[in-house]
Amino acid sequence: MTEATRAFRDEQLLGATFEHVDLTGARFDRVDLTGAGLQMVDLADAEVRDTAIRNVRMRGVELQDVEINGELENVRVNGVDIGPLVSAELDRRHPERTRLRPTDAAGFREAWALLEELWADTVERARRLEAVDPGLVHEGVDGEWSFVETLRHLAFATSSWLHRAVLGNPSPWHPLELPWDTMPDTPGVPRDREVRPSLDEALELRLTRSREVAAYLATLTDEQLAGQTPELTGTGWPTAGSRFPVKDCLDVLINEEWWHRQFAERDLAVLETQQEQTHQEGTR
Repeated sequence: MTEATRAFRDEQLLGATFEHVDLTGARFDRVDLTGAGLQMVDLADAEVRDTAIRNVRMRGVELQDVEINGELENVRVNGVDIGPLVSAELDRRHPERTRLRPTDAAGFREAWALLEELWADTVERARRLEAVDPGLVHEGVDGEWSFVETLRHLAFATSSWLHRAVLGNPSPWHPLELPWDTMPDTPGVPRDREVRPSLDEALELRLTRSREVAAYLATLTDEQLAGQTPELTGTGWPTAGSRFPVKDCLDVLINEEWWHRQFAERDLAVLETQQEQTHQEGTR
């Protein structure tokens, strides 16, 4: 292996200093940069995914042509907290968001019914693509999950936060369910990225989980909503020994459903455009 292609794996480089080092094209995976100092560093054309950026100070930076997708909380740009501004703009663009911050049991029932309605339209959009080319619902855009993988992940979220966290089932997962990519391998938790269930198979699982949430919410009382989950047992996610406010668990489900639908709509639009361009080229 040449110096230019040297790989560092499972090494401890605490306190190391890199000066005048060219790392163009380098890849960092599961690297801990806690407390690191970056000065005169060029991050042009960098791609950052699944990365925690907390308690970070940036001074004298230039942000141009930057795209950020994530949770913004206490993010100040030139002294202005931009989180509330972004949230307000999202509410303007998507008025349904104001109904997805429920505070009582009735509000959660209304929010879940709204999500089911929104998702029905997205599923029909995916079915139209599948009718053109069945492979499109298995195709990811820009390294993101495919539509089928998104459905599998939402089933995982429901199993984790409703069945495991709220209802106390220590191992509720279906073999097709899919955790987030960077979750460590965990005994008993499925994570098969190679399997390719049909859209109908993925939808059957996803709809089963969605109806289970609706059934739980149908009898939920405000007193139960204000309560705590039982202490979790067994290996899985969330981790054993944890307890949560019931409302927090249900908020996670609503957040997952809304955001992953946004991602799905975004990527379906890209696939539709690509398919239309392919069709136009084929008719020339």
